[in-house]
Amino acid sequence: MKNIIERLKGIFPEAAHPRIFLVGGAVRDILLGQESTDIDLAASLTAEEFAAFGFHLVEGRSTAAIWHRHVAGFGTIEVTPLPDVAGLADDLRRRDFTVNAMAMTLDGSIIDPLDAGGDLAQKRLAACSRLAFIEDPLRIFRAFRFAADGWQMAPECEELLRQHDWVRELASIPVERFSREMLKALENREPERFFQLMLETDAGRGYLPELFRMPHIPAGPLDHHPEGDLFTHSSQVLQRVSVISLDPLTRFCAFFHDIGKLDTSPDLYPRHHGHEQAGFVTAQDLCRRLRLPAHYGKALAWVSKLHGRLCKWDELRDATKLRTAGQAIKAGIADILPLVSAADKPGGTKPGTWREALRIAGMSSADLGIDPQVLERMPPDKRVDHILQKRVELFRATRTASI
Repeated sequence: MKNIIERLKGIFPEAAHPRIFLVGGAVRDILLGQESTDIDLAASLTAEEFAAFGFHLVEGRSTAAIWHRHVAGFGTIEVTPLPDVAGLADDLRRRDFTVNAMAMTLDGSIIDPLDAGGDLAQKRLAACSRLAFIEDPLRIFRAFRFAADGWQMAPECEELLRQHDWVRELASIPVERFSREMLKALENREPERFFQLMLETDAGRGYLPELFRMPHIPAGPLDHHPEGDLFTHSSQVLQRVSVISLDPLTRFCAFFHDIGKLDTSPDLYPRHHGHEQAGFVTAQDLCRRLRLPAHYGKALAWVSKLHGRLCKWDELRDATKLRTAGQAIKAGIADILPLVSAADKPGGTKPGTWREALRIAGMSSADLGIDPQVLERMPPDKRVDHILQKRVELFRATRTASI
């Protein structure tokens, strides 16, 4: 807290300090003894003062205008303008949850108009008002994100969520805002809760219709999938991956690794032949619709296509192992794929020779000792097979040497 306050005091001239307040999640995190990555302020400053202090006005399509400035070594500071200092209390009451409706002055004093101390101590999520979700329906998913981090919703908060279907209100919220909350939830300790609460409250069909189909689709034959439905299976894979990886991309791929099963004809249930290849296309469509970064679509597509191979690693031909490793390298999932594949089965483990396959698959023809003149004399369609054969020979030799 002292470091944050001191840095803020250095950014603004002393005469402005009484009109500047640290607000929202930063105050909550400080009081919980956690590091805060988002520095949000509310300030009663004029446009001329903001500009003089190096801030720039940003007007969002669906959010209120804010002033922002990036400070090297400190991060981006966002400031909500206040009409005057007395307007701070009203600004706090209009926020989403009581634990986010506290402020701190630059001398360290706490301002808590909604008496949020008890909610904070119990990690209880209570809405600031009965209009909280009406005023900004995105707060629904923010509540789910908090729940994925161990917070419990107050009964009144749950009632507000469940008493409405929210379809019309959510239709006006850009998909990017939903996706941002989803990715933040994937970083939390129980990310599966985000998706579970979407199902329980029937909120978000317009963003993620795939999720709402998953509980009605068998994960596979019961002798392989006693958990039953695709949602339960996907949640369990996400849980297992979350124990060993904090990476949101890895967790995202874990939850949606079987997305190709959504394309299976019901006539073929409970089996899903060809779902890996079907998922390759469906994954990219999903990520484009959610406006996720391009590498999310690429990673999920290839995890969907390749995860089954690693589950049967010991049954694969050496050439197939090396091709799989090479594809994983190009797709940027060399570390993600074995984690998801292992989590796909209870007690699953990563293939013992995966690292060696990656090493050899990543070697150049020169590293493999191939004479470039020999390659030059070959027909182009024969070169790939020749290089692969050299990789196979080295892979086998290395494996034999380790026995």
